[in-house]
Amino acid sequence: MHKKIRLNHYLSNAGIASRRKADELIQSGVIEVNGKFVFKLGTVICTNDIVKFHGSRIKSKNKVYILLNKPKGFITTTRDQFNRKTVMNLIPFFFEYRIFPVGRLDYSTTGVLLLTNDGYLAEKMTHPKYHVKKIYHVSLNKKIKNEDLDKIRKGKIYLKEGKVKVIFINKKNNAKNQIEIGLYIGWNKVIKRIFKKLDYQVIRLDRINFGGLSKKNLKIGDWCFLNKEKIENITKT
Repeated sequence: MHKKIRLNHYLSNAGIASRRKADELIQSGVIEVNGKFVFKLGTVICTNDIVKFHGSRIKSKNKVYILLNKPKGFITTTRDQFNRKTVMNLIPFFFEYRIFPVGRLDYSTTGVLLLTNDGYLAEKMTHPKYHVKKIYHVSLNKKIKNEDLDKIRKGKIYLKEGKVKVIFINKKNNAKNQIEIGLYIGWNKVIKRIFKKLDYQVIRLDRINFGGLSKKNLKIGDWCFLNKEKIENITKT
């Protein structure tokens, strides 16, 4: 007897998208089940049904989890319309496993990046309701004032999305322009915007921890597979 499963969960397991994004795909009319386009959210299918995405059949794959220490000069996406280098160029076999980067680090930002074909974990790592911690090492163009650190620490910085709440912010090793900051929010370019608000320029941004994942002992541009224990620790948080 074949197992029944929600269509969005099936798409997530196949590495197409998170369940939330899969719902958007279903509603947009690009998913077929047994030769018929499906638009209804909550649709339940059998695991032996023929499911197609943009006309190509998809199947569930074994889950793959890769930790990359992202270098500068790479776009965090699976492909780029301007043919710029993407992080996928650093993982030679990704087409076979349909992995994708979880969240985004911009072109000049370095550090911890997770790539996977597990849509459920991707959603857990990026959706605001799960409060996944991110820690960054920030280098500024000048010495930061203690009063500006206090403004950030006390939540006195407002961006268009609302008040900025940080977990912690401290000078790193008492350096004048080196900051370590931890936060849950994942707003676009939030670190750079925080400091720009206070008239500083971020000259280097490095994510050193993402949901408990660290790039310790991983050279810039290198990657490694994550073991089952690492993944289980993430899903428990």
